[in-house]
Amino acid sequence: MTAADRDGSTDVAVRFDGVTRRFGRDGEAVVALDGVDLSIPRGQIFGVIGHSGAGKSTLIRLVNALELPTEGSVHVDGVDLAHLTTAQLRTARKRTGMIFQQFQLLETVTVLDNVAMPLRLDGISRAAAQARATEALEFVGLGARLSAYPGQLSGGQKQRVGIARAIIRQPAVLLCDEATSALDPSTTLQIIDLLRRVNEQYGTTILVVTHEMDVIKDLCQAVAVMEGGRVVEQGSVMDVFVHPRTPIARAFVGTVIPQELPERVLRAVGGHPLWRLRFLDEEVTTPIVGALIRDFGLEVNILHADMTDIQNRTVGHMIIQVEGPATQRDAAYAHLAERIVSIEEVRA
Repeated sequence: MTAADRDGSTDVAVRFDGVTRRFGRDGEAVVALDGVDLSIPRGQIFGVIGHSGAGKSTLIRLVNALELPTEGSVHVDGVDLAHLTTAQLRTARKRTGMIFQQFQLLETVTVLDNVAMPLRLDGISRAAAQARATEALEFVGLGARLSAYPGQLSGGQKQRVGIARAIIRQPAVLLCDEATSALDPSTTLQIIDLLRRVNEQYGTTILVVTHEMDVIKDLCQAVAVMEGGRVVEQGSVMDVFVHPRTPIARAFVGTVIPQELPERVLRAVGGHPLWRLRFLDEEVTTPIVGALIRDFGLEVNILHADMTDIQNRTVGHMIIQVEGPATQRDAAYAHLAERIVSIEEVRA
């Protein structure tokens, strides 16, 4: 029986239970994490988003025990890392791979030797390690660059080398610490596709730490939003995009789907009622505005409209100015509330 079976966490790859992490002495301690409870299902791509200083980098360092919690516990594959001996911890870390923002490659050795290095450190022969490294590099699309040096590669290629090195031991959990932040948008999408393929082909649990909501949208299945060392909101990516509950979550969603109108526009519309509408899938193509005009005799001015694809579904967002008798506006509002994912009045 495995440790995961013993603690009943066979479906959970990583679990944080009441985790607090302080740095410094008690009188001057900085609280990086404050009572974090979080479970990451096995085989899922899970995102953690927050601004600088939110605690997300400390969170990810706890997963491979580069940091240990001041209070609470972190279980990886059912094992509490804080209670392992040095030798046991070395073994446990081999089940966790890490991809860095700045690649962390050795410039003086070839791409092949960079990727083979973790296996060489495990005592595997040079020939066997290089054979495995060649397979990993072919998987990430760099089979033709085995003899190149990092300085001869683009940023995207360097990150592919980093991914190959991270998966060489076939880890159960892959940690991505701002892995796309140094890349241009086109290369970011390529790396996202590659990480998704790692998850699908190997069943690897991937924990993504980022400040980019676009990465969460395009890669992750679930997300936790962090602020001030706390997880303030979490759920499926779709749920957080469609129903953000906290100001910080709404701000992050707004970087992908604008949520607010410019102040100049707000001044121009005066005190007229504004409605924010959210649509999902086939609701996006429903002639909502035409129905408000035709069936309820309202005047409708579209101030903003946008749509995006999230998790293979289409999410639409619209802000409209609505004018007409109050009874007809109320009837139209109730009509929409029954037919679209959400509606709210944002200015009366």
